[in-house]
Amino acid sequence: MPTELLSIQPAELQFQFEIRRQVSCSLQLSNTIDKCIAFKVKTTSPKKYCVRPNTGLVSPNGTCEITVTMQAQREAPPDMQCKDKFLVQSVVVPDDFKEQDISQELFNKDAGKDVSETKLRVVYIAPPQPPSPVREEPAEEGGQTGGFENVDRTFHDSGSDINELQLKLAEKKAQIAKLTEEKKTILHNTQQLQEQIASLREKSGRKMAVEQKASGFSFLFILTVGVLGIIVGYIWRS
Repeated sequence: MPTELLSIQPAELQFQFEIRRQVSCSLQLSNTIDKCIAFKVKTTSPKKYCVRPNTGLVSPNGTCEITVTMQAQREAPPDMQCKDKFLVQSVVVPDDFKEQDISQELFNKDAGKDVSETKLRVVYIAPPQPPSPVREEPAEEGGQTGGFENVDRTFHDSGSDINELQLKLAEKKAQIAKLTEEKKTILHNTQQLQEQIASLREKSGRKMAVEQKASGFSFLFILTVGVLGIIVGYIWRS
């Protein structure tokens, strides 16, 4: 393996683990040579951690501070043991190299580049008094970096619990909106029904008035005919 280009302190990432609490730790990358070095940080659990910055340049004989933040966890792992690992890749670049020119291909060893790699363990420390962490036996390491993935710069500080609460809140808002729309529909239908009832009452009143008028006319006609009949009969007898 090539000689490590960067001195990394501390040699492992230690997090004071607490359930449902976001915690952070720092790494310091030191360049001990007189050439510019580009670096990239990867991890086996990219959704669990945020690394700022996860790529960058370290000037000759300079240093770079990195902050690693672990997302809030719902439960502690068995025996407080963590199998997550980080990989710091580094490569010498020209002095005029720009940070925006850093790409995955820059750290591709298949292209014959002299890429230095340093693996770091993750150790959980239980508060308030840290126990002595049980160190894992290091696995045989070659030039392979399988299992490590790039770390995204974007990180939601609220954690998964807040995301779930936001999802539930959105669902409740949708339910309220649906109920409000149903209420409007019911009120509209009720108003239409009341208008129809009023219209029917008005038509019924008109019909009754017409019938009463027709009934009065028939009685008057019969009465008139009867009186005329009596008068005609009287005259006929005379």
